[in-house]
Amino acid sequence: MPELNRKSVSEFKGAAKNPIAIILDNVRSMHNVGSVFRTADAFLLDAIYLCGYTPRPPHRDIHKTALGATETVHWQYFHTTSEAVENLKNQGYHIAAVEQVEKSIPLHEFSRREDEKLAIVFGNEVTGIDSEVLKLCDYFIEIPQWGMKHSLNISVATGIVLWEMTKSGLNHLEQKIERHNHS
Repeated sequence: MPELNRKSVSEFKGAAKNPIAIILDNVRSMHNVGSVFRTADAFLLDAIYLCGYTPRPPHRDIHKTALGATETVHWQYFHTTSEAVENLKNQGYHIAAVEQVEKSIPLHEFSRREDEKLAIVFGNEVTGIDSEVLKLCDYFIEIPQWGMKHSLNISVATGIVLWEMTKSGLNHLEQKIERHNHS
């Protein structure tokens, strides 16, 4: 299906990336981890940081949903999420927690500069983001919801947040990719 314009693994690794990283804080489900890898590939993200007891590749249950994205998206493991956050802050990233907390702002009201390096933390499917990690975050974002549950599966939340974070910069990223491809 050449009309899809798919990149090879080496083309993906060499491509200009969105300056966004995902941090998974003690996520339990291998299927969720695989789905986040696949979404990170789709949005050309910098990296994924797997923390605590979050499952890591290689594992067939991760690969089942990642569909090869564990081979394209850069990832790194940290024993604690706090270590990952500190590492990314040292690289110039701002840290945004996707969590329903007192200081959170609705996703559609959050804005960032297109060139701002942003790491987005997603927490455990039941307990959310660890309170010690929340203390290290610069921003708190929540996805507005009107139903009874007020929670989303992490893979769904990741897709929603990444679309909102990248949609305003689509032209900028496309130009950046075009310049990168011609250099």
